[in-house]
Amino acid sequence: MSLKTTISSSRVEGTDVYNLAGEKLGAIDDLVIDKRTGHVRYAALEFGGFLGMGSDRFPLPWSMLTYDTEKDGYVVNLDMEQLRSGPHYAKEDRPDYSDEYGRGVYDHYGAHWGV
Repeated sequence: MSLKTTISSSRVEGTDVYNLAGEKLGAIDDLVIDKRTGHVRYAALEFGGFLGMGSDRFPLPWSMLTYDTEKDGYVVNLDMEQLRSGPHYAKEDRPDYSDEYGRGVYDHYGAHWGV
């Protein structure tokens, strides 16, 4: 059996994200890719609202997410309050994903900014 180490972004979008307690936090709405390196910088997590309406997007450093085959989703070491207090935006108000913005996201979560 061969190990699959790559995945299409279209298959990642819509994938559920859970915290360590097994609570569903939301689903991945979008991936933000660094144009120079080709590495995924963020997964924009859709959270809140009802049936996608009124929900916000929460950019999470990609390095924080771990794929769990049993859950068929990603797991992140955050609770609901940590997520709610993090950087976020309405879908129609997508931010300029500048390096300055990225450092703020990574600093909030204590992740290493390795660009």
